[in-house]
Amino acid sequence: MKAAVVHAWGGPDVLTVETVPDPVPGPGEVVVRLRAASLNWHDAIVRSSGRGAELPSILGMDGAGVREDTGEEVVVYPCLDWGPSRVASGPGFSILGDRTDGTYAEAVAVPEANLVAKPEHLSWEEAAALPCAALTAYRALFTRAGVQAGETVLVLGAGSGVSTYAVTFAAAAGATVLVTSSSTAKIDAVRALGAHEGFLYTEDGWTEKVVAATGGGVDVIVDGAGATLGDSLACLKPGGRVAVFGASAGPTATVQIPALYFGQFSILGTTLGSPEDFRDMLGLVAEHRVRPVLDSTYPLSDIVTAHTHLEARRHVGKLVVVPDE
Repeated sequence: MKAAVVHAWGGPDVLTVETVPDPVPGPGEVVVRLRAASLNWHDAIVRSSGRGAELPSILGMDGAGVREDTGEEVVVYPCLDWGPSRVASGPGFSILGDRTDGTYAEAVAVPEANLVAKPEHLSWEEAAALPCAALTAYRALFTRAGVQAGETVLVLGAGSGVSTYAVTFAAAAGATVLVTSSSTAKIDAVRALGAHEGFLYTEDGWTEKVVAATGGGVDVIVDGAGATLGDSLACLKPGGRVAVFGASAGPTATVQIPALYFGQFSILGTTLGSPEDFRDMLGLVAEHRVRPVLDSTYPLSDIVTAHTHLEARRHVGKLVVVPDE
């Protein structure tokens, strides 16, 4: 089969498409013939630094395809060995494509338990765009922050995969959704998904504008920035919650502790999600006929261009790769 293989950690050009042996399933595993895979920022981090993965490596945690044994159309749950508790992952937790071969290939071997039926209304590209980003957004909103209909949700960084799903899911649940971005074009793009208003975080006083526009602050914030956690807290109403899933602005944040306890705020760490979260997310997608936002699709042979596009961070929605015809 064809696969995008990394032989040394570095920039996008370390990805080379080669012919490699077909995957051989281990005990409890199934081979999935992939129809599409999608890119995540995690893939770029591993590609550039290794993060403990071994070389050579086939990256990729998101995919959708056909079970080789039964012919069923499936979406791949990207977490390996989550553990027995929905509260948090266990010590054996890992991600598909880190210590195992991933989905940047024509086929992948995964545990049978990681396969869930593809929502019928989605294309292969749309289904492959779901796993990591949609699961992260779903768990942040509902499992961790407990968003309810009628609440106000602020999603930071309009346009990324997770934030795009967060806007869509929160709006589907009956919440009023606000967003931030450095780009008015990205704010305009997510209005069609259910965002009511947007704020440029590059402008001074944007947190005060959020508070003024909402009459006292928002109930929930979905935060992938990390380093600007203090700004997030400044946008919350008393008793508000912020679910932090990433650190795109930096790994360290400074907060005013009195503001935290006087505001009765909750800071909730979250990433990916349990098997139950994944099934519930797909149920929401099917019930509301959610269609993922796709920025662009590339043939697997053009994986270097796809990763270059990913690192430019100008996309809105997901980047997808499909096997060459």
